[in-house]
Amino acid sequence: MALSRRHPAVLATVIGVALGTMGIAYAAVDSSTKPKTTLVSQTQVEEGKALFIEGCSSCHGLAGQGTSDGPSLIGVGAASVDFQVSTGRMPGVGPGIQAPKKKAIYNETEIAALAAYVATLGPGPAIPTAELLDTSGAELALGGELFRTNCAQCHGVSGRGGALSEGGVAPSLMDSDAKNIYQAMISGPQNMPVFSDTTLPVEDKQAIIAYIEQLQKGENPGGNGLGRLGPVTEGLFIWVVGLGALLAVAIWIGAKAK
Repeated sequence: MALSRRHPAVLATVIGVALGTMGIAYAAVDSSTKPKTTLVSQTQVEEGKALFIEGCSSCHGLAGQGTSDGPSLIGVGAASVDFQVSTGRMPGVGPGIQAPKKKAIYNETEIAALAAYVATLGPGPAIPTAELLDTSGAELALGGELFRTNCAQCHGVSGRGGALSEGGVAPSLMDSDAKNIYQAMISGPQNMPVFSDTTLPVEDKQAIIAYIEQLQKGENPGGNGLGRLGPVTEGLFIWVVGLGALLAVAIWIGAKAK
């Protein structure tokens, strides 16, 4: 005898199938929208922990909790570690307004291990994948507009850096690669604000990177660029060279008159 469509068993079966289908669909969508991160092994994490204890724990604490000499690293993410260590800013040489860029003392394998370990201390921005750094489809004009709106106040319209308050300095972007530019935007090192994906979507970050790369390879067909620092530099050049030339001519005329 066939079960009635209104039988409780039929209703339970329909609900179970519907919930199962929705769960599978949600899992598929969720896995496709999650940011792709680099897989790490437990061995790499252990290697990173050993390097951290040896070279970082004196300032940041044995568990990355921070000390009076260094901030907590819990939740800063792998991207922050990769940026700071690959640019030589960390390990720091000592207390100061900000850590200067210098030659890195760790190689790529060691940096990846350190980043993998710190990432286990708390959730934070991951190292961007090659897909996130792909600027082939980025809008250059949009990147220029976004750069002038969000970056030029500190780094200058030419991306060559500038002075900040209290002795800080916004570094030049002329030798920065795409990965570190992206990592700086998502981790906010030192005086820089954090540009999360809700503030600047991935497409906007890619456009800014494309624009900076265009600035890096920009030519000066009209002559010497004078650092591309604008009328201040040009005016100083005119005053120094122009007045210097006039003084030299005046001295020469005076000497000839005698």
